[in-house]
Amino acid sequence: MKSHWLYGTRFSGRRLAWASAGALLLTSAAATAATEIKVWHSLNPYNKAVFEDLIKDFNKEQKDIRVTLRAFDNEDAVEAALAAAKKRDDRPNLVQLDDDRAPEAVASRSYIQPMHALLGKHPIKDAKWFLAEQNTFARDAKGRLVAFPYMVDVPVMFYNVDAFKKAKLTPAMPQRAWSGLQDQLVTLANNGSRKCPLTSDQPVSINLENLAAVNNQLYANNDNGLKGKGKPAFMFDLMYIRHLSLMISWARTELLVKPEFDSVAAKRFANGECAVLMSTSGNLGWFKSQKKLDFAVTGLPYYPEVTQKPGSPFVGGSALWAIAGQSKESDAATAQFLGWLAQPQRAAQWYQRTGFLPLTQQAFALTENGYYKNLGDWKELVAVNARNPGANSRGFRIDNYPQIHAMFQKTLEKALSGNQPAVTALKTAAVEAGKMMHK
Repeated sequence: MKSHWLYGTRFSGRRLAWASAGALLLTSAAATAATEIKVWHSLNPYNKAVFEDLIKDFNKEQKDIRVTLRAFDNEDAVEAALAAAKKRDDRPNLVQLDDDRAPEAVASRSYIQPMHALLGKHPIKDAKWFLAEQNTFARDAKGRLVAFPYMVDVPVMFYNVDAFKKAKLTPAMPQRAWSGLQDQLVTLANNGSRKCPLTSDQPVSINLENLAAVNNQLYANNDNGLKGKGKPAFMFDLMYIRHLSLMISWARTELLVKPEFDSVAAKRFANGECAVLMSTSGNLGWFKSQKKLDFAVTGLPYYPEVTQKPGSPFVGGSALWAIAGQSKESDAATAQFLGWLAQPQRAAQWYQRTGFLPLTQQAFALTENGYYKNLGDWKELVAVNARNPGANSRGFRIDNYPQIHAMFQKTLEKALSGNQPAVTALKTAAVEAGKMMHK
């Protein structure tokens, strides 16, 4: 039998040295291989680019951990991918999800590791969370953090300053009272904004959820589902009926362009087509990047007949959830990455470039007043979320709320299209929501 050149008698000392050196290199490379942290998200294109810039910086700064991103079109696609992932290696280390107004339910999934458990083993030093602990977003009934509150937003009213100036409205900003805003929309429609005086991509948030919170009312009984026994019920009283009737009249007279989804409404505002947009603050960074768009921000409208002073809206958005069952090394690396995101300069950069609420108090403090120039009431709209929220705006807990939310959205679409009167739509929606809670 012929001897192999590597193992046979003709194997030279030089070849042995090369082989030994190669083996050492392979062993060294394996020992020093970076720990991969996989992150799944569904950020919009602009915020996706901001996040990618941050990840590039993180990967450049050190060699022990490498973060890789996978983008999805929406949260439904993320959920579908999670459901299809049967093995640990098929799942990410971190995933962007809403808390679904039932964060304990999300945290109890077999593949989720509550954030307080991860950070209990690997603390983030010196970080003081910005969002008040009394706010229920991404926290369980004991007030413990179940997810990393990184993509948190609030609903706001964006307005095109040029459109208000063209209509000769002084001051060039929306009124916070719904009746006063209606007068302004008529003026805007008659002076340059006929195609789109007002639009929104958040109909349930604006016309149901935060109609309650901003008017200092409960959204559901049992203290918004946070206290008491039994399932909470929705109380769509006279305020809701009058409001939805008003919105139906606005849609009929074209003061309100019916809600448009999949970023259509936000794109129209970004292009300067709409005078007013009620949407999530997470669009603010994108709008700032539009050089020709002169805009500012104020709070959602309220009814002075109901409350003398507007309350704060519910915090929304999403967070990064940790996946359970990872190795100790992966968990430590994941916590190190989150700690890097929480560094004041990094967290401030994320806040300023996106419009998501600050992750930490340090990030908010590091943001100078120059950032807020020409942004209207944005600084105060942010600052209020660091304070203890009122009982009506700290959050709500509703079982099966994603399904209920989808049903509410269809109900509003039907009503705003003129196919159902306000009182019928709201009564039917409340009854159906009660049934869905018990499924």
